[in-house]
Amino acid sequence: MAIDIESQVGKRVRVTSQVLKGGGSIAASCEGVLVAAGTGKTGSWYAHSRDKKLWLQRVELLLDSGERRICNLDQNTFVEVLS
Repeated sequence: MAIDIESQVGKRVRVTSQVLKGGGSIAASCEGVLVAAGTGKTGSWYAHSRDKKLWLQRVELLLDSGERRICNLDQNTFVEVLS
């Protein structure tokens, strides 16, 4: 079941991204407080789209180290609410 990530702002989450490679996959994850979630415009040009740009779903996390990290979401990315 998919969660409405935009309603989870302020909560601690874990974002896990998987990259499919050959017959398997490589996973990387990070944890932090969800600062923002939504659709963001990239610098890439994409015909027949809004503003002729490529738009991606993104989340912004505040990590325990104080670093802010922006993660792009796709079909191989999972977001878990931890708190």
